[in-house]
Amino acid sequence: MEKKEDKFRKINYSKIKLDPENPRLPGSFRKGSKNERDLINWMLLEAATVELMYAIGQNGYFVGEQLLVIEDEEKSGNYIVIEGNRRLTAVKLLNEPELATVKKAAISEVIKNTDERPQDIPCLIFDEKSEILKYLGFRHITGIKSWKLLQKASYLNDVYHNEFDDKNFLTKCRDIAKNIGSSSNYVRRLITAFKIFKKVEDEGFYSISGLDDTKFHLNYLVDALNKKNIKNFIGVNINSNKPLEELNQDNLKELIFWWFEKTEGVPRIIGDSKGLKKLDLILGSEKAKEAFRDGKSIDDAVELTKDIDSIFRTEIIKSLERLESADKLTHKVEDFYSNLYEDLKMIRKLALKIKEYKDQIEDSEDEF
Repeated sequence: MEKKEDKFRKINYSKIKLDPENPRLPGSFRKGSKNERDLINWMLLEAATVELMYAIGQNGYFVGEQLLVIEDEEKSGNYIVIEGNRRLTAVKLLNEPELATVKKAAISEVIKNTDERPQDIPCLIFDEKSEILKYLGFRHITGIKSWKLLQKASYLNDVYHNEFDDKNFLTKCRDIAKNIGSSSNYVRRLITAFKIFKKVEDEGFYSISGLDDTKFHLNYLVDALNKKNIKNFIGVNINSNKPLEELNQDNLKELIFWWFEKTEGVPRIIGDSKGLKKLDLILGSEKAKEAFRDGKSIDDAVELTKDIDSIFRTEIIKSLERLESADKLTHKVEDFYSNLYEDLKMIRKLALKIKEYKDQIEDSEDEF
């Protein structure tokens, strides 16, 4: 078997292709064209490639930033980059700026103001893409070069389906977590959230205006899978070997609408930690859930989850205790503050208001 040190080689940039399965690419892009010119344009628009062109064009290519590549099965003597797509794009454009059809003016400035045009790039050649996955997982999920959440989830989903084929969901997630230095719970949530996202994507994002894979906040789903009532509502169990076996498609659709459909520019729920906490409370109460479905605001629905009778009693008792404490101090007060009379009138007014409401409800003739 060839030793790893023998796999280091400098390869001409023209012999290396960009990876059409790069996790940084949005799903909609990966489903479409895989033409390298399209990949280059995307890298220019989305991955700060012009700035990297300046750095390489001024300083040359640093040998320590090796590309990780595999052989191209479709073309002998050629390679596909698995790690380093942005660096490869920068080198290609420094040598062939005409490859780009976007940001032409910016690229012209780079060409005009730089001199370095590296052609032979340091590469580590691997036999299989899977050999690179552990490194990518550590570098881009738990390491310093962190991907966006959807990119992380896409990568983990690829690992899940290409590795550990003879193992069940829980075991696979535990092994993946060990490989990348993460927790099993986090891996289970990421992979499960990504599978749910793909179902939503397959439904055309339920035709919600403006929603696509670039606007979808996967963190809403990932964080929601830590909430008991939300998980139960959509029928997901990340502690099962078949986490989506009882997925409730109707409730999932309703949840996505709550998060992403906007009325007057505002969705019904923001999927941040505060919003998810409120939603979890609502979904744990049938009364609150139905009220929210019927149009109640999220805050009004949350109020319905509380034991209002108990809260009311506690507030009255606390108020009484404070008045009693004040009463005990009365004979010691030397200078009553100027607004005392107004405050006492307000206390009496509120007490009468509560009493009158009680009388209306109970039709009582009790003395007060």
